[in-house]
Amino acid sequence: MLHLVSELIPQQEAYMRVVVVGAGYAGTIAANRLAKKVKAVEITVINPRPDFVERVRLHEQIAGTGAAATPLTSMLREGITTRLNTVDKISDAEVALGDGSRLEFDYLFLAVGSTVAPLPGTVPVGTWEGAEQARAALAGLSGGRTVTVIGGGLTGIETAAEVAFGRPDLRVRLVGRTIAASLSAGAQKRVRTGLGRLNVEIVTDSVARIDRGAGEGGGDAVRLHSGARFASDLTLWAIIGGVPDLAARSGLEVDADGRAVVDECLRSVNAPRIFVVGDCAAVPGARAACATALPQGAHAADTLARILEGRKPQPYSMGYTGQSLSLGRHDGLLQAGRRDDTLRRLFLAGRTAAVGKERLCRYARSGARTATYAWLKGPK
Repeated sequence: MLHLVSELIPQQEAYMRVVVVGAGYAGTIAANRLAKKVKAVEITVINPRPDFVERVRLHEQIAGTGAAATPLTSMLREGITTRLNTVDKISDAEVALGDGSRLEFDYLFLAVGSTVAPLPGTVPVGTWEGAEQARAALAGLSGGRTVTVIGGGLTGIETAAEVAFGRPDLRVRLVGRTIAASLSAGAQKRVRTGLGRLNVEIVTDSVARIDRGAGEGGGDAVRLHSGARFASDLTLWAIIGGVPDLAARSGLEVDADGRAVVDECLRSVNAPRIFVVGDCAAVPGARAACATALPQGAHAADTLARILEGRKPQPYSMGYTGQSLSLGRHDGLLQAGRRDDTLRRLFLAGRTAAVGKERLCRYARSGARTATYAWLKGPK
């Protein structure tokens, strides 16, 4: 169990030892921004792979229409150390790594993101490993085969659309209890139109199980809760699960979903030297998105810089502007929203929206690398 500790480290230490666990959007911008603002700091980023993965491009990685990975060496500022490892547990002022070694810290940023819990027989598309598995499997499919994408949220829609765009010789099916439920009614209709243009079949239902090898030609059979059944040669799981249990097993206070409970400055409520940012942080009103992770990582780094300078931390505040998704490389949709993330009726679709979505993706990557990123304040 972690114990409450002082916010400030004794001044006789020349360098602060800062550990960042996770090199996604939140962890990468936090490391770079802190290195940019504070000179007397030793920053170590722990990540299980040598690449920064743009989760917003995993559907492109799967379909072979784009790349989602960039070497961390080109994403992190000079002087930041990278350790390719996993973290088993965080305790007091050190982390226990997967290889049995330990690493001490004065402050830590926990940015391990979210996880997926795929239905047996499916390939998860929300992780780098799953996306690579899906890409290889897709490349091995001959024309006329069927790909099923499970999940009617934006991840599922983008995955189905990208596969249909990149492989028009395949039959693509999207299954979800709802389709684009996070968008306005008009935008939902436009999403269906865009998917229809790509010949994506939409099935409004939920999947009960996958029967391996029970489909036609030795493929799988997808069974729906309604009782319907159809064959699938490759079934992709596009539903976000929960978060890693690292915070819980390390003694941090977590909510019912396993997310670490944080104060107004994004510090763990029972371990204030640990900042928690991104999907694994229980921030009221936040949703899983790079548009959430980047402001949180930047604000946490700014807060630590203020603490080390002896200044008072400022509360975190962030407002949304809307949502975006791609429908293949030449079509997309930008949904306008209010700062509290409620929807407006306004949306933009088509090629202009596709260009807008691409620019947003590039801005997110650039923000993580340069640590220069701006966001709206939250609603009053």
